[in-house]
Amino acid sequence: MAEIERETMEYDVVIVGAGPAGLSAAIRLKQLDADLNVVVLEKGSEVGAHILSGAVLDPSGLDALIPDWKDKGAPLTVPVKDDNFYMLGEAGQVRIPNFPMPPLMNNHGNYIVSMGNVCRWMAEQAEGLGVEIFPGMACSELVYGDNGEIKGVVAGVFGLEADGSIGEGTEPGMELHGKYVFLSEGVRGSLSKEVIDKFDLSDGKEPQKYGLGMKEIWEIDPAKHKEGSVTHTMGWPLGGNAGGGSFIYHLENNQVYVGFVVHLNYKNPHLFPYMEFQRFKHHPMVAELLEGGKRVAYGARAISEGGYQSMPKMVAPGVALLGCSVGMVNVPRIKGNHNAMLSGKAAAEAAFDAIKAGRSADELTAYESEVRDGAIGTDLKKVRNVKPLWSKYGLVASLVVGGFDMWSNTLGFSLLGTLGHGKNDADATEAAADHTPIDYPKPDGKLSFDRLTNVAFSFTNHEESQPAHLRLADESVPVGVNLAKYAGPSARYCPAGVYEFVEEEGKDTRFVINFQNCVHCKTCDIKDPAQNITWTTPQGGDGPNYPNM
Repeated sequence: MAEIERETMEYDVVIVGAGPAGLSAAIRLKQLDADLNVVVLEKGSEVGAHILSGAVLDPSGLDALIPDWKDKGAPLTVPVKDDNFYMLGEAGQVRIPNFPMPPLMNNHGNYIVSMGNVCRWMAEQAEGLGVEIFPGMACSELVYGDNGEIKGVVAGVFGLEADGSIGEGTEPGMELHGKYVFLSEGVRGSLSKEVIDKFDLSDGKEPQKYGLGMKEIWEIDPAKHKEGSVTHTMGWPLGGNAGGGSFIYHLENNQVYVGFVVHLNYKNPHLFPYMEFQRFKHHPMVAELLEGGKRVAYGARAISEGGYQSMPKMVAPGVALLGCSVGMVNVPRIKGNHNAMLSGKAAAEAAFDAIKAGRSADELTAYESEVRDGAIGTDLKKVRNVKPLWSKYGLVASLVVGGFDMWSNTLGFSLLGTLGHGKNDADATEAAADHTPIDYPKPDGKLSFDRLTNVAFSFTNHEESQPAHLRLADESVPVGVNLAKYAGPSARYCPAGVYEFVEEEGKDTRFVINFQNCVHCKTCDIKDPAQNITWTTPQGGDGPNYPNM
């Protein structure tokens, strides 16, 4: 669409993504200088529509950004009252005592929250300070300056033809230019991915690692509800097939978040992460909790798990990457929202100083230094070896050796140094012939559900006449390579049933992309063994509409 002339709007800072990182940056910029022109562009239909989180929040980021958040009515109303850790077997469980765990694993002082609601509240705070927030405005392109710097984004393109061409009803969108552009798109954002590749920001870093997080909200029997209770499990049903575990968080109104994470570096292409989640709910401990209740929402999202050693360079001329666009999740704690907020605050302070000094479109090196040397780097450095230990040596090693390493890092040293991750998650996939297929029980419709039924509870929607936002580099690869060698893993790794291999008598097998089902988890972009699928941004407002996630 380069031939189309677009209107332009000029800002001091353009922020892509109204998650905790982007909104924190916007709030901090206006706290520092009320006259700065700041805009936040959000692809979801509203702020919070695309937010999926395990939702135990460490309030340290909010404390730093808005110290009087309690007085301002922040939706942090359910403090954690008790922590439970279990190792599961198929028929039972063993509780892991809390006392040997490093202090950083303690959830005392944290809150069970809906991050969607937290972001909605943060958006209100930002707008109260004069920030412009435009929901339903997907950012589909970067705008480059004369010297190759990032000077803005294209947002609000609607009505392309199904083949991507321009039609009579096409709205070309606008260019929004800024002295600096902040990308806070979340995990594996399309613009962030382009910036990382173009400026070689991952050079010299470990590959980023990912997990697939799936979550359901349940309304349960009030007699079983324990507001403020937090439970994490490891072990069954994954066993040695994959790393991962679960979380069960009791919030208010007899609701429970039931979540399951599968690390995407699994080897066996027959593994079906979604069905592992559904099988987990039939464990006696979980089934007893959920029986008599009802599932009211579902969602899925990739989680950045590489941590300290996988964070790319965060700045390039005119642009800074924030939050999960960098990868700031503390994997053992299953927490990253506090670091996302701190990153937004740090980027805002660096941009404010630069603009005050008359600079623009350069590298905000002060931001990068603050992230690596400040609270975020300190948080992630302590746990940097847990993920590689788990990936290379399994669950027991990560618990024993990783636990020791976290204790030693708490005291200021590590005998292990900094371990590497090795392969990326796509390269970790091995040939189907080297592994045994896994037989999964059929969902019973009470505790476990088929994918398409659950996708309906994500309230996802895509305009069917638009171009598919899931792009194949080579259309022959899914059948010719991935089906032939890996037994078609896209039909399983996607938690929304987007991909299927259709066999019809007398015809060649077809690969079908049902992009309307997509919940924007980005797993396909990460796990496809041939790296043949690219997730791009669909029209603004499309995708999931999470009610309380």
